[in-house]
Amino acid sequence: MRTQTENTARVVVIGAGMAGARLAARVPGVTVIGEEAHAPYNRVLLAEVLAGRYEPDVIALPPAEVRRGVRVVRIDRADRLVHCDDGGVIGYERLVLATGSNPVLPPLRGLGHTLPDGVHPFRTLDDCLALRAAVRPGVRAVVIGGGLLGVSAARALAECGAQVVLAQQGEHLMERQLDAEAAGMLRRHLEALGVEVHTECRVRGLRCTDGETPAVRAVEMADGYELEAEITVLACGVRPRAGLAQAAGLEVRKGIVVDDELRTSDPYIHAVGDCAEHAGTVYGLAGAALEQADVLTEVLAGRPARYGGTRALTRLTLRSPAAAPVTAGPAGGLDLAAFGDSRPMPGDDVIRLADATRGAYRTVVVRGDRLAGGVLFGDLAAVGTLARTWQDDDALPADMSLLHLLTNDGGF
Repeated sequence: MRTQTENTARVVVIGAGMAGARLAARVPGVTVIGEEAHAPYNRVLLAEVLAGRYEPDVIALPPAEVRRGVRVVRIDRADRLVHCDDGGVIGYERLVLATGSNPVLPPLRGLGHTLPDGVHPFRTLDDCLALRAAVRPGVRAVVIGGGLLGVSAARALAECGAQVVLAQQGEHLMERQLDAEAAGMLRRHLEALGVEVHTECRVRGLRCTDGETPAVRAVEMADGYELEAEITVLACGVRPRAGLAQAAGLEVRKGIVVDDELRTSDPYIHAVGDCAEHAGTVYGLAGAALEQADVLTEVLAGRPARYGGTRALTRLTLRSPAAAPVTAGPAGGLDLAAFGDSRPMPGDDVIRLADATRGAYRTVVVRGDRLAGGVLFGDLAAVGTLARTWQDDDALPADMSLLHLLTNDGGF
């Protein structure tokens, strides 16, 4: 065990996720400390690993110098030191917190600090590999949570041959991104893959075996109905991992509060990625984490740069197993993209195009002379132009027919 203080690094980054790895590749003289034993990887592609489409090495990020398998236990702001669980003490000139987020464990009966056998979060590569090892054809799996992560997990488990039930408390799937019509199309696609979807249902608890090592046997619903389960996946969202910052006395609200230079309440400490809260928003998106890392790269180099928030596009591709009926897209696949606010407000214009034959659906919301958001389902030919217009916040031409927004060139 090392106990001596190591040489002071110009920049120390705590966290080797996508934001930390980006900084490692772009900032000279950086020391990156990561808890996971794996090299940095693309978290967005975990569902592809679960489905068996990719092996873990395929989703690895470009090589970066990372001290792996080491956890920082304390930050000494007065002396600018970080203390690690292996006894190491590292000095810093600038510290970057890229600690990410933890999966939310819902308050369910039967779910304690130690997860019963068969209950899996779905956040890290280790989570993914443990779940993949547990899945076999015909196994009964219940996914709790119908957001982007839950939908991705349910699809991947179905591709592995599991009998999958997806339980969503809200009115429809992916409520943050989709309107009701698009969510209905997504539901029908999942059902065509064999996924049983339940919405507007609340999970009350888990029924587990007795004994020293309990194992899940069923998921109990609030109405008393039970879903038989040999595997239960918790996809109930994430929470910023801000405990280290809070213990160090930094300002923490929903996440670690940062300004436009990604600086925390301590001028020598920055935060980026899922753990950071900028202008009241915690993004929890890979695109935002990478944008923040790019801005911070400039700040650390002494060049003027400011982060003004992220306008992120959500994309999801669902591929059908060969045995599933073709429902949309080539070879039975389904492509989905959502951006901005697709839920109209009073006074907004809504333009919608649905093609049931081709399984395509497009809708955009126009607020004043700006594109507020939209959803494209099945046919994404127009998504590039629409997303750029929304991201740039450009005014729409006054003489343009709004219906042209749904053409393949976005009307431009």
